[in-house]
Amino acid sequence: MMELIPAIDLIGGACVRLSQGDYLSKKEYSDNPLEMAKRFEASGLTRLHLVDLEGAKGGESVNLKTLENIAKNTSLVIDFGGGIKKIESLRRAFDAGASMVTCGSIAAKDPELVFQWLEVFKKDRLILGADAKDGKIATTGWTESSGWELGPFIDMFLSKGFERVICTDIACDGMLGGPSLALYKTLLEKRKSLRLIASGGISSIEDLQNLQAAGLDGAIIGKALYEGNISLAQLSAFREESDAC
Repeated sequence: MMELIPAIDLIGGACVRLSQGDYLSKKEYSDNPLEMAKRFEASGLTRLHLVDLEGAKGGESVNLKTLENIAKNTSLVIDFGGGIKKIESLRRAFDAGASMVTCGSIAAKDPELVFQWLEVFKKDRLILGADAKDGKIATTGWTESSGWELGPFIDMFLSKGFERVICTDIACDGMLGGPSLALYKTLLEKRKSLRLIASGGISSIEDLQNLQAAGLDGAIIGKALYEGNISLAQLSAFREESDAC
Protein backbone atom coordinates (compact mmCIF):
# COMPACT_ATOMS: atom_id res chain seq x y z
CA MET A 1 0.00 0.00 0.00
CA MET A 2 1.17 3.53 -0.77
CA GLU A 3 1.75 5.60 2.38
CA LEU A 4 -0.33 8.77 2.69
CA ILE A 5 1.84 11.47 4.23
CA PRO A 6 0.33 14.84 5.20
CA ALA A 7 2.74 17.77 5.20
CA ILE A 8 3.37 20.63 7.59
CA ASP A 9 5.73 23.33 6.34
CA LEU A 10 6.93 25.74 9.01
CA ILE A 11 7.81 29.43 8.96
CA GLY A 12 7.75 31.37 12.21
CA GLY A 13 6.21 28.40 13.98
CA ALA A 14 3.13 28.47 11.73
CA CYS A 15 1.81 26.05 9.10
CA VAL A 16 2.32 27.62 5.68
CA ARG A 17 2.38 26.66 2.01
CA LEU A 18 4.42 28.11 -0.82
CA SER A 19 3.83 27.99 -4.57
CA GLN A 20 6.73 26.61 -6.66
CA GLY A 21 9.05 27.22 -3.73
CA ASP A 22 8.57 31.00 -3.83
CA TYR A 23 8.84 32.36 -0.28
CA LEU A 24 7.01 35.52 -1.34
CA SER A 25 3.96 33.36 -2.11
CA LYS A 26 3.70 32.21 1.52
CA LYS A 27 0.17 31.58 2.77
CA GLU A 28 -0.41 30.83 6.44
CA TYR A 29 -3.06 28.24 7.35
CA SER A 30 -2.60 27.72 11.07
CA ASP A 31 -0.51 29.08 13.91
CA ASN A 32 -0.82 25.78 15.79
CA PRO A 33 1.14 22.96 14.09
CA LEU A 34 0.43 20.55 16.97
CA GLU A 35 -3.32 20.88 16.57
CA MET A 36 -2.93 20.30 12.84
CA ALA A 37 -0.86 17.19 13.50
CA LYS A 38 -3.46 15.93 15.96
CA ARG A 39 -6.15 16.34 13.30
CA PHE A 40 -4.11 14.19 10.94
CA GLU A 41 -3.61 11.56 13.64
CA ALA A 42 -7.32 11.54 14.59
CA SER A 43 -8.23 10.76 10.98
CA GLY A 44 -6.14 7.59 11.09
CA LEU A 45 -3.02 8.86 9.35
CA THR A 46 0.24 7.61 10.83
CA ARG A 47 2.94 9.63 9.05
CA LEU A 48 3.94 13.31 8.93
CA HIS A 49 6.28 15.19 6.62
CA LEU A 50 7.55 18.16 8.65
CA VAL A 51 9.68 20.79 6.89
CA ASP A 52 11.52 23.71 8.47
CA LEU A 53 11.42 26.17 5.55
CA GLU A 54 13.46 28.72 7.47
CA GLY A 55 16.11 26.09 8.08
CA ALA A 56 16.05 25.00 4.43
CA LYS A 57 16.72 28.54 3.25
CA GLY A 58 18.95 29.75 6.06
CA GLY A 59 21.10 26.68 6.63
CA GLU A 60 20.24 25.75 10.22
CA SER A 61 17.07 24.22 11.68
CA VAL A 62 15.13 26.70 13.83
CA ASN A 63 11.89 24.79 14.41
CA LEU A 64 13.14 21.82 16.44
CA LYS A 65 10.90 22.79 19.37
CA THR A 66 7.88 22.34 17.12
CA LEU A 67 9.20 18.95 16.03
CA GLU A 68 9.68 17.96 19.67
CA ASN A 69 6.21 19.16 20.63
CA ILE A 70 4.50 17.15 17.88
CA ALA A 71 6.62 14.06 18.56
CA LYS A 72 5.83 14.11 22.29
CA ASN A 73 2.12 14.69 21.88
CA THR A 74 1.25 12.42 18.94
CA SER A 75 2.20 8.94 17.79
CA LEU A 76 2.91 10.11 14.21
CA VAL A 77 6.01 8.79 12.49
CA ILE A 78 7.74 12.03 11.51
CA ASP A 79 10.22 12.65 8.76
CA PHE A 80 11.89 16.02 9.22
CA GLY A 81 13.86 18.21 6.86
CA GLY A 82 15.27 21.70 6.57
CA GLY A 83 18.65 22.99 7.71
CA ILE A 84 20.32 19.63 8.25
CA LYS A 85 23.92 20.35 7.26
CA LYS A 86 26.02 18.69 9.99
CA ILE A 87 25.87 15.42 11.87
CA GLU A 88 25.19 17.44 15.03
CA SER A 89 22.06 18.86 13.37
CA LEU A 90 21.05 15.36 12.37
CA ARG A 91 21.43 14.07 15.91
CA ARG A 92 19.42 17.01 17.30
CA ALA A 93 16.57 16.24 14.91
CA PHE A 94 16.52 12.60 15.99
CA ASP A 95 16.75 13.61 19.67
CA ALA A 96 13.78 15.95 19.14
CA GLY A 97 11.68 13.05 17.92
CA ALA A 98 12.19 12.62 14.19
CA SER A 99 12.00 9.00 13.08
CA MET A 100 13.58 9.90 9.74
CA VAL A 101 15.46 12.89 8.37
CA THR A 102 15.38 14.09 4.79
CA CYS A 103 18.78 15.00 3.37
CA GLY A 104 18.14 17.64 0.73
CA SER A 105 20.56 20.49 -0.04
CA ILE A 106 23.43 18.85 1.82
CA ALA A 107 23.13 15.74 -0.34
CA ALA A 108 23.74 17.81 -3.47
CA LYS A 109 26.41 20.05 -1.96
CA ASP A 110 28.40 17.43 -0.03
CA PRO A 111 27.33 13.90 -0.98
CA GLU A 112 30.39 12.32 0.64
CA LEU A 113 29.29 13.71 4.01
CA VAL A 114 25.85 12.15 3.61
CA PHE A 115 27.46 8.84 2.66
CA GLN A 116 29.28 9.01 6.01
CA TRP A 117 25.97 9.57 7.78
CA LEU A 118 24.66 6.40 6.18
CA GLU A 119 27.46 4.48 7.88
CA VAL A 120 26.41 5.87 11.29
CA PHE A 121 22.63 5.68 10.96
CA LYS A 122 20.49 2.95 9.47
CA LYS A 123 19.29 3.49 5.91
CA ASP A 124 15.67 3.47 7.04
CA ARG A 125 16.36 6.64 9.07
CA LEU A 126 17.62 8.71 6.14
CA ILE A 127 15.61 9.88 3.13
CA LEU A 128 17.08 11.50 0.04
CA GLY A 129 15.42 14.76 -0.94
CA ALA A 130 15.58 15.08 -4.72
CA ASP A 131 13.82 18.32 -5.61
CA ALA A 132 14.10 19.19 -9.28
CA LYS A 133 13.66 22.38 -11.26
CA ASP A 134 13.92 21.99 -15.04
CA GLY A 135 15.38 18.52 -14.47
CA LYS A 136 18.17 19.68 -12.14
CA ILE A 137 18.43 19.40 -8.37
CA ALA A 138 17.60 22.63 -6.53
CA THR A 139 19.06 23.52 -3.13
CA THR A 140 18.91 26.12 -0.34
CA GLY A 141 15.14 26.21 -0.06
CA TRP A 142 14.91 25.78 -3.84
CA THR A 143 16.59 29.15 -4.41
CA GLU A 144 19.72 27.73 -6.08
CA SER A 145 20.48 25.12 -8.74
CA SER A 146 23.13 22.52 -7.97
CA GLY A 147 23.81 21.46 -11.55
CA TRP A 148 23.05 17.82 -10.72
CA GLU A 149 20.75 16.05 -13.17
CA LEU A 150 17.89 14.33 -11.35
CA GLY A 151 18.41 10.75 -12.59
CA PRO A 152 22.18 10.49 -12.01
CA PHE A 153 21.77 12.19 -8.63
CA ILE A 154 19.29 9.56 -7.45
CA ASP A 155 21.40 6.74 -8.93
CA MET A 156 24.45 7.89 -6.99
CA PHE A 157 22.61 7.60 -3.68
CA LEU A 158 20.90 4.32 -4.56
CA SER A 159 24.35 2.85 -5.26
CA LYS A 160 25.39 3.77 -1.71
CA GLY A 161 22.40 2.07 -0.08
CA PHE A 162 19.70 4.72 0.02
CA GLU A 163 16.19 3.45 -0.76
CA ARG A 164 13.66 6.14 0.10
CA VAL A 165 13.60 9.24 -2.11
CA ILE A 166 11.21 12.18 -1.89
CA CYS A 167 11.04 13.72 -5.35
CA THR A 168 9.39 17.07 -5.98
CA ASP A 169 8.98 18.65 -9.38
CA ILE A 170 9.16 22.25 -8.18
CA ALA A 171 7.08 23.51 -11.11
CA CYS A 172 4.15 21.49 -9.73
CA ASP A 173 4.55 22.26 -6.05
CA GLY A 174 1.67 24.19 -4.54
CA MET A 175 -0.06 24.60 -7.90
CA LEU A 176 -2.77 21.92 -7.45
CA GLY A 177 -2.37 20.92 -11.08
CA GLY A 178 -1.52 17.27 -10.57
CA PRO A 179 1.77 15.51 -9.80
CA SER A 180 4.56 14.72 -12.27
CA LEU A 181 3.28 11.24 -12.97
CA ALA A 182 5.31 10.73 -16.16
CA LEU A 183 8.50 11.75 -14.35
CA TYR A 184 7.84 9.30 -11.53
CA LYS A 185 7.11 6.47 -13.93
CA THR A 186 10.39 7.15 -15.74
CA LEU A 187 12.34 7.15 -12.48
CA LEU A 188 10.80 3.86 -11.34
CA GLU A 189 11.16 2.08 -14.66
CA LYS A 190 14.79 0.97 -14.26
CA ARG A 191 15.31 1.48 -10.53
CA LYS A 192 13.89 -1.59 -8.83
CA SER A 193 15.26 -0.76 -5.37
CA LEU A 194 13.82 2.78 -5.40
CA ARG A 195 11.11 3.54 -2.85
CA LEU A 196 9.81 6.73 -4.41
CA ILE A 197 7.68 9.27 -2.56
CA ALA A 198 5.78 11.78 -4.66
CA SER A 199 5.57 15.40 -3.56
CA GLY A 200 4.04 18.40 -5.27
CA GLY A 201 0.90 19.06 -7.27
CA ILE A 202 -1.39 16.42 -5.74
CA SER A 203 -4.89 17.86 -5.93
CA SER A 204 -7.40 14.98 -5.88
CA ILE A 205 -8.06 11.41 -4.85
CA GLU A 206 -7.66 10.49 -8.52
CA ASP A 207 -4.08 11.77 -8.37
CA LEU A 208 -3.45 9.44 -5.44
CA GLN A 209 -5.02 6.53 -7.29
CA ASN A 210 -2.77 7.16 -10.29
CA LEU A 211 0.34 7.39 -8.13
CA GLN A 212 -0.51 4.16 -6.34
CA ALA A 213 -1.12 2.40 -9.65
CA ALA A 214 2.27 3.63 -10.88
CA GLY A 215 4.03 1.97 -7.94
CA LEU A 216 4.85 4.96 -5.74
CA ASP A 217 5.85 4.05 -2.19
CA GLY A 218 4.29 7.17 -0.72
CA ALA A 219 2.60 10.46 -1.51
CA ILE A 220 2.95 13.74 0.38
CA ILE A 221 -0.24 15.79 0.48
CA GLY A 222 0.02 19.45 1.39
CA LYS A 223 -1.89 22.30 -0.16
CA ALA A 224 -4.75 20.06 -1.32
CA LEU A 225 -5.53 19.33 2.33
CA TYR A 226 -5.25 22.94 3.47
CA GLU A 227 -7.37 24.26 0.61
CA GLY A 228 -10.01 21.55 0.97
CA ASN A 229 -9.44 19.87 -2.40
CA ILE A 230 -8.97 16.62 -0.47
CA SER A 231 -10.60 16.09 2.91
CA LEU A 232 -9.21 14.01 5.74
CA ALA A 233 -12.35 11.86 5.48
CA GLN A 234 -11.53 11.16 1.83
CA LEU A 235 -7.96 10.22 2.76
CA SER A 236 -9.26 7.84 5.43
CA ALA A 237 -11.62 6.21 2.94
CA PHE A 238 -8.85 5.89 0.35
CA ARG A 239 -6.56 4.28 2.93
CA GLU A 240 -9.26 1.81 4.00
CA GLU A 241 -10.06 0.87 0.40
CA SER A 242 -6.37 0.33 -0.32
CA ASP A 243 -5.99 -1.85 2.79
CA ALA A 244 -8.92 -3.97 1.64
CA CYS A 245 -7.41 -4.66 -1.77
